[in-house]
Amino acid sequence: MFPHVHRRRPTNRRTTGAGTASAGRRGAAGLLTAVLLTGGLALAPGAAGAPSAAAPAAADPAAATTPVRVNQAGYLPDGPKRATVVTTATEPLNWQLRSASGATAASGRTVVRGVDAASGEATHVADFSSFRKTGAGFVLVVDGWSSAPFDIRADLYDGLRSDALAFFYHQRSGTPIEASLVGPAYARPAGHLGVAPNQGDTNVPCQAGVCDYTQDVRGGWYDAGDHGKYVVNGGISVWTLVDSFARAKRAGTASALGDSTQRIPERGNGVPDVLDEARWELDFLMRMQVPEGKPYAGMAFHKIHDAAWTGIPTRPELDPQPRELHRPSTAATLNLAATAAQCARVFRPYDAAYAKRCLSVARTAWTAAKANPELYAPDSDSTGGGPYNDTQVTDDFYWAATELYAATGERAYRDAVTSSPWHTSADALTPTGFNWADTAALGRLTLATVPNGLSASDIRRVRASVTAAADGHLATMAGQGYAVPIPANGYVWGSNSQVTNNAIVMATAYGLTGQQRYRAGVLESMDYLLGRNTLDLSYVTGYGDTYAKNQHHRFWAHQYDASLPNPPAGSLAGGPNSGLQDPVAQEHLAGCAPAACYIDDIGSYSTNEVTINWNAPLAWLAAFTAERPRG
Repeated sequence: MFPHVHRRRPTNRRTTGAGTASAGRRGAAGLLTAVLLTGGLALAPGAAGAPSAAAPAAADPAAATTPVRVNQAGYLPDGPKRATVVTTATEPLNWQLRSASGATAASGRTVVRGVDAASGEATHVADFSSFRKTGAGFVLVVDGWSSAPFDIRADLYDGLRSDALAFFYHQRSGTPIEASLVGPAYARPAGHLGVAPNQGDTNVPCQAGVCDYTQDVRGGWYDAGDHGKYVVNGGISVWTLVDSFARAKRAGTASALGDSTQRIPERGNGVPDVLDEARWELDFLMRMQVPEGKPYAGMAFHKIHDAAWTGIPTRPELDPQPRELHRPSTAATLNLAATAAQCARVFRPYDAAYAKRCLSVARTAWTAAKANPELYAPDSDSTGGGPYNDTQVTDDFYWAATELYAATGERAYRDAVTSSPWHTSADALTPTGFNWADTAALGRLTLATVPNGLSASDIRRVRASVTAAADGHLATMAGQGYAVPIPANGYVWGSNSQVTNNAIVMATAYGLTGQQRYRAGVLESMDYLLGRNTLDLSYVTGYGDTYAKNQHHRFWAHQYDASLPNPPAGSLAGGPNSGLQDPVAQEHLAGCAPAACYIDDIGSYSTNEVTINWNAPLAWLAAFTAERPRG
């Protein structure tokens, strides 16, 4: 495992809960023990976990899987179309692509790939990319075994573009979630506005010894499966959504994210809907700034959450816990500086007054962070919410400086960029990707794509670092049976977000160069998330023949309470985590291969939670992959 990821990733940061193996035809594939049949295909029998008293037993998944692993949602007509076949056969096997009527549409021979290190499976690859016709209900047949059905169509990702972004409206705090926008199953009253039994977020005191006043910190997004709101995770998430729009605008495709493209209350206000959604979080982030005249003025409180963990299920409006502000931190302050500066740049054409306010907040936060450069959030602060501790913030300084420079062009911020060791470091873009604790890559991506005053040679070097990192991800994919853009030792907490963030690097390289290999890498990364993986499971709710649907969450908790829904379509599960950092994973997944360390159980918070910083890059990629090809 790469130390820079492991040492800074929060562990055991959620409540525990016993659970069951997942329901569904292939939903418990994370429990499968591969049986490789010599000279033939492997069909893995299932092993369902024992149910707890709190949840109903899951359906028996024993007959659930197939050795022919595909993107279960489908493929784009002009994109790569590859499947992984689990088999110990030493010679190529015949494959047939069959239409819904059973007719053979294409055929060929597999390529022997050998053992995939992350899954431990012997694999072949079937490549039917040359087939470019469209249709629904295709299956790939290899030596008598059939894949899950899938489509081939140009509008494949249009629905996911909307659903992945809609996740954020569902997660909003401090506002009712309207049935007219999300349907009756997901509608709920506003949470944490002080209506009993809530104690509210409009007048929140600090933890003992932190401050002697209260703050209005309403709004924002609930971070994950809990009711906490964390500035550093909010920062990377809002940056990603705003960057998604900025990228689409550069590509001339921003209308797909424009006004009235989403079902949100702000539609029709003349502002692109993705920016309206980001603003819900930006407003909260700015409310977390310490007021003028108070100790640490200009800095940002690190987080706000319940004084103790709430149980599952607990709907937000029924949460009775007192809420607390936690000590300001340098990392949170720099997140505020970076995202507020990005706001100033991207919102300016749509709301100049708001952009001006954002820039003022960003400047104040930058100054406060420079005055308090080593105020770290403690890793022990994990009662009622995750610590999100981070003792290396030079990368956050670099990110904030790049955003302030991109927004203003001012020499002081340029000097902060060019004097940072991260400006030339090879570690800004790593094989395991970036995350809330490793943010130098965000600065690098901004400098590579946003016009700025750096020298031509410096811009060439920055852009070359992005394409080099993208080439590294492609090389990693090429060496695997499942073409995943993380190394075999990269299956950590939230591994699916490492996949999506590395895919963003490849998509950015495509935007810089127009070279199709980068777009192909993004599409194959989506293949992995949507079913071409060792579990034969889509990690995105509502997409694919069999998908994750029991993600760890306080109010999308159908597994524990039949009156509550499963997560809405477009919700991304955290994914395989070889650390097994929750009791359910420890009980059911001991000895798992890294890529198989996942269980679709609401109690497995270390493999199966949803969070804003995992769905944000999914939304970014869905918007990218939904675009029709150039030319």
